[in-house]
Amino acid sequence: MHDEKITVRVTSTGQTLEVVVFSKRAEVVTVVLGEGVHNMRCALTPTRNGLAYAGNAMGREIVYERSQAQVQADIEKLNPTVRGLRRR
Repeated sequence: MHDEKITVRVTSTGQTLEVVVFSKRAEVVTVVLGEGVHNMRCALTPTRNGLAYAGNAMGREIVYERSQAQVQADIEKLNPTVRGLRRR
C-alpha cells in the first residue's frame, strides 16, 4: 500500500517535516507525526482565508501551505468518482 506524504512547516522554528496523510478531505486533513508507538495524529483545518491548513501538535503550530481549492483538486485527481457523489 502506498502512503501519501506531505510536507508541513513548524511555524516557531521554520523547520519542515514530511508527514503521512491519514485522511484527506477539503474540510480537514489528518496527518500522522512520528512512527510506531510514538506516533501522533493531528487535524489540520483551513485557515480563515482558505490559503493554508493549520493545526497544533504538542503545543507547536504546524502549517500545510496549500489552499482548499488545491487540496480539493488533488482529491478529485486521485479519485474522480468522488465528484459525482451527493447526499439525499
